[in-house]
Amino acid sequence: MDKLENIFQLQDELNLRIGVNMKDMNDEDRSKWILNYVRAMQQELAELTDSVPWKWWAKYQHFDKQNAKVEIVDLFHFLVSLAQVMGMTAQDIHEAYLLKNKVNHERQDSGYDSKDESDSKHI
Repeated sequence: MDKLENIFQLQDELNLRIGVNMKDMNDEDRSKWILNYVRAMQQELAELTDSVPWKWWAKYQHFDKQNAKVEIVDLFHFLVSLAQVMGMTAQDIHEAYLLKNKVNHERQDSGYDSKDESDSKHI
């Protein structure tokens, strides 16, 4: 099994254990869970930020590399759940990533001097 597919399977099992059954969600449920996961990710980002000495005025801080790694993994848990709420599989993510990565390179090649999201409509 592919590593990303394994992560998606494990996350689905964890979500079911917690009581989040994405297969039975309607659009109202999906909207609720998108917001839940986005809020959770915002909190994890704040916790990741606190792993880095960002307070330039405070001398007591240190870079907690181990905790930063844990927060990144926590973010990934919620990001995978978010993708699953939208009905995306590991294969869907991989394919969309490849397409969007190509768009990002094309934007850099062209100078990316204006915002135009029409180049991502095919993803």
